[in-house]
Amino acid sequence: MTVDAAGAVEIRRALVRLRRTTGLPVAFGGLVEAGRPRMRISELSGTATTSLLALAVTSGNGLGGKTVALARPCAVADYSVSRQISHEYDAAVAAEGLRSVLAVPVVVRRRVRGVLYGALRDARPLGDRTMAAAVDAARDVEQALVVGDEARDVLAAARAEPPPGDSSGWEQVREAHAALRALAPRITDPALRTELLDACALLTPAPASPAGVALAPRELDVLACVAAGATNAVAAARLGVSAETVKAYLRSAMRKLGARTRGEAVAAARRAGVLP
Repeated sequence: MTVDAAGAVEIRRALVRLRRTTGLPVAFGGLVEAGRPRMRISELSGTATTSLLALAVTSGNGLGGKTVALARPCAVADYSVSRQISHEYDAAVAAEGLRSVLAVPVVVRRRVRGVLYGALRDARPLGDRTMAAAVDAARDVEQALVVGDEARDVLAAARAEPPPGDSSGWEQVREAHAALRALAPRITDPALRTELLDACALLTPAPASPAGVALAPRELDVLACVAAGATNAVAAARLGVSAETVKAYLRSAMRKLGARTRGEAVAAARRAGVLP
């Protein structure tokens, strides 16, 4: 799945949440086009027409364009007569019968990556609680995009071969393996998550002998962090669990591997071909 396709999925999910939490009948949104000062509306929820679909909104123009330019939420109580925005897109908005509209930016690494809209078909101010719920929906998209970006960065690093003669090559591989395993459970896009786990498998050598060790995914996650030199506290932070949970997974993995120490567990896992 491409970056834009994965982003569109997150926008779509956010629109459903936005409508559910705010009670707004209509929501729509899209991503800012890479390298261009505009966003394109690609996702609709609750609309009666397709007048807004594929609409390209230039930065600074209309409500959404103002949101892109300012990187902050904006709203109007009656779109067609508002003096707070320009009116390049009045025809598309009127065709859908929208009056009161809000727009919230999706900001990742200080760059607006998309916009979520919510709307009513009557003219009245949208309250603070509605705006706050819309902002929360945008934050969910931001977090998903950040995780996706991190996953792709780590995946690219994992696929890059270390320079010839680089003695630190295996350590880099192990660090990449640990990072990939820590990121995978946070990925909501199934295709990207599968790609990450497949990359983990590529980084893992074939076992020296058929050991028959069956470790749970979280046990492997903890061992990968330990193999990269992480303490229990650091592993817990990476995996989003408590230090006690890390200890429990580590004890379980050690028992399955017949190891008495962390180091023995890592060595046994490498012999079994489940760690690089």
